[in-house]
Amino acid sequence: MIDKKNSIQKAERAVLVGLVHKTQTEEQSREYLDELAFLAETAGAVALKRFSQKLVHPDSKTFVGKGKLEEIQEYVSTKDVQVVIFDDELSGSQISNIEKILNVKTIDRSDLILDIFASRAKTAQAKLQVELAQYQYLLPRLRGMWKHLERLGGGIGTRGPGETEIETDRRIVKDKIALLRRRLQEIDKQAFTQRKDRGEFIRVALVGYTNVGKSTLMNLLSKSEVFAENKLFATLDTTTRKVVFDTTPFLLSDTVGFIRKLPHHLVESFKSTLDEVREADILLHVVDVSHPGYEEQLGVVNKTLQELNAFDKPILVIFNKIDQYEARTFDPWLEEPVKKEIMSELQERWERETNGNCVFVSATERRNIDELRRTILDKVKDMYRIRYPYKSEHFY
Repeated sequence: MIDKKNSIQKAERAVLVGLVHKTQTEEQSREYLDELAFLAETAGAVALKRFSQKLVHPDSKTFVGKGKLEEIQEYVSTKDVQVVIFDDELSGSQISNIEKILNVKTIDRSDLILDIFASRAKTAQAKLQVELAQYQYLLPRLRGMWKHLERLGGGIGTRGPGETEIETDRRIVKDKIALLRRRLQEIDKQAFTQRKDRGEFIRVALVGYTNVGKSTLMNLLSKSEVFAENKLFATLDTTTRKVVFDTTPFLLSDTVGFIRKLPHHLVESFKSTLDEVREADILLHVVDVSHPGYEEQLGVVNKTLQELNAFDKPILVIFNKIDQYEARTFDPWLEEPVKKEIMSELQERWERETNGNCVFVSATERRNIDELRRTILDKVKDMYRIRYPYKSEHFY
């Protein structure tokens, strides 16, 4: 595992920085910073303050403008801030330039997510995947991080000891990436063999944005104890259980949650883990309907599924946390008929948009779980009839 200079330590005091630009509205920026604060909390940091700036595009040298950076520097120096977290990816030179001015550790959203993944990785596969993603993140940033050393030597222009050192480091990192990829390929072969050994069971995978309740639903549906908590990326390693509804067996898998601005190299590294999604027969897309930005989260997951070539599978959308949706939406004085009408309109809308492939539930209150089980069972039976028609007499 990389001993990262930028890793988050517990209880670090942090400030968050975001931009409002032509492709990101002020409302979106606030919501992204809310999520960044949750990420920081998950990593063990405390977000003291948020800074935001309107720019047409990020500054190539310092991401934000000179005046805003001076404002951040003044706050950082007076409040004993230990880390500044930017909501978008920074280049190595941007990190170097910002740290020179702020005199404090600076990281970006990708680095923060990688740090959380590193702390959550338990299996050998997950640890290797995170380490690979860390090195892939580091490689293009080496030059910027070494820039302050490049003029220390006696060479013409920029050729000095820094240049020699960066080339050595780049070679070491590339060699390490190649080694990690070979190790992951070996694990992938073992995992593929294990998946083949599961027999001809229909495979169902839970997918969704992070922290929408997938693991809680996994526990309910499979009557098992899968780790679940109110933090982002509680699940990294895919968990698979054999489930039997009535007399019909199938395999149910819980997978890593998706998130906005998920680092591309992280998706690449976790492709073997996401094989459960690609190879599933049915996907259960869990959505936190109580979240103000649930529609955007739903879109993020759909886009990721398209990137994984898994969007053409049968998908059941499970709108979870309807109890929290009602608590957030309904005023105390609303009469019951009005509440029912609001919920009915919501359900009718999404039934139209999903062609009837949706269910509204509350996993924590166990509301509509029986309806969810029946719907899943019907889809699994239909898939058995299509995939293994000769097995129908054993399951129906």
